[in-house]
Amino acid sequence: MGEAKKPQSNQPHAQGASPAAEGPALTEAISGDDLDRLSALQLLDVIASKLPPRHSSLLDLAYLRDRVAAMEEMNDQARTALERYEVALEKLRSPAFRVGTFLGVVEPDRAHVCIGGSDYVSKVDPKVPLSVLHVGERVLCNEAFVVVQGLGFDTNGPVVQIDQVLPDNRLRLGSETSGSPTVVIRSSLLGKEKLKPGLEVRLDLNQRVALEVLGTGRRIDRALERVSELPWSSIGGQNEAVQAIRDTIELPLLHKDLFKRFDHSVPKGFLLHGPPGCGKTLLGKATAFNLRQQIRSATGIDHTEFFVHIKGPEILNMWVGESERQVRDLFAQCRERAAEGQLAFLFIDEAESILGVRRGGRAHSILSTLVPMFCTEMDGIEPLANVVVILASNRADLIDPAILRPGRIDRKIRVRRPDADGARSIYEIYLHDELPLAEPAADLANAVATAHFARVPENEFLEATYRSGRRDVLYRGDLASGAIIAAVVERAKGLAIKRAIADSSAGHLTRDDLLAALRLEHAENDLFPSTDLTEDWLKLTDFDPENVVKLGPIRPRRVERSGVV
Repeated sequence: MGEAKKPQSNQPHAQGASPAAEGPALTEAISGDDLDRLSALQLLDVIASKLPPRHSSLLDLAYLRDRVAAMEEMNDQARTALERYEVALEKLRSPAFRVGTFLGVVEPDRAHVCIGGSDYVSKVDPKVPLSVLHVGERVLCNEAFVVVQGLGFDTNGPVVQIDQVLPDNRLRLGSETSGSPTVVIRSSLLGKEKLKPGLEVRLDLNQRVALEVLGTGRRIDRALERVSELPWSSIGGQNEAVQAIRDTIELPLLHKDLFKRFDHSVPKGFLLHGPPGCGKTLLGKATAFNLRQQIRSATGIDHTEFFVHIKGPEILNMWVGESERQVRDLFAQCRERAAEGQLAFLFIDEAESILGVRRGGRAHSILSTLVPMFCTEMDGIEPLANVVVILASNRADLIDPAILRPGRIDRKIRVRRPDADGARSIYEIYLHDELPLAEPAADLANAVATAHFARVPENEFLEATYRSGRRDVLYRGDLASGAIIAAVVERAKGLAIKRAIADSSAGHLTRDDLLAALRLEHAENDLFPSTDLTEDWLKLTDFDPENVVKLGPIRPRRVERSGVV
């Protein structure tokens, strides 16, 4: 019986160990804190380790472990997704940071910041050293307006033009670019830049700081790169005008001490008026060249010339204020070059087109603003030192009297048509010795000038009727000009070239070429009006418009002489 009971007592051990056989409970073997730190998979592994090998419950524990591992992996994924959602939700709920412009340091931990056009004295995050922030730089401010980060300089912003450079790194901007005159400060990038009026700069988005120089902007440079070498001897037939210009321009600069001793004011400018084609533009260019030569020979100092040549209609613009801006720019350029030691000349041709007489009435005219702007620049606070203003017009009567008054345009110099002697000298200038001439230049010039000014019926050109009833006949010589003489010589050169092509032995410019060119030039009337309007012809003569009733070409007699009638 004792042997039969023994296997029965061992049966529970074969099927599963009893608690006494398996060892102590988990709470007894492991402290509570350690159990709390174990995961469910780790607890299963500990329980499995307490079972004997090949125990039937090990398979159940392995299945349970897989289920628990899958659940924990799913929990981890859900936890990660939930954390991402919480981060995104926090970002969506957080207020937007503000971007401002750093204007300077107020205290060791405070900064002057402009945000949205408003100024703030903001705290600075200790992690952001003030030494790394620069004036004009963008900064990031949190919801408490604390500077938390520097963003560097912006690359965008409005472009404006400098009107005046002020002390303490300030710049005055012109009203035509910013709506009203504005004063801004320089950024750290422009702290050592040499700025001057007329330059274009880019502002920050708050329009408080100038960040970058972009150039001269819309300023149009109309200055001649090189003034032609035109000594006074190269200008013929205008001795009186040349002497008047020299007295007006050269004397004040060559004899400053005498002018100062007599307290004699230096003329600001002069007007060259007279018929077209008589050398007004040529006289202006010669003034710049000869003044430079005279000063260099007298003082030994060579001052380069800055010659701005403007044809009146060039600065007229359809946009309001644009023409006035160009006038300001012209004077600003001249003042800048004069301050640099250059001889600045502002030559305005066809002056009556932009400086004409202002008329009353409600209709708006550009002259109502352009003329006052010109007067303001002539009388401006900034002096026109070493700047010579030259106006040229063939209708001086159409220029506003406010422009021509003393103190602005001080001298009115008449450029007359050349007489026979003057025309002869002009012909000699164009018939220089370098040309293949059949006769001496003086003989050719004398022959063609005599034919040009001959008082013969073939040369009758215009008929003038005065208010008194008297009539007068003008001949070709009465309408002579340097332009016509130059055209005659050029046409004669063309005739000589054609003859040389046909006969290689006839390669000289002859007297017949000049006389034929003179006849062809006046027959075509390229330089004269094609109508009978008195107003058109008055522009070409020296007659007083108030005394002449009618002025027109003598066409019937010319037709009879041609044999048509």
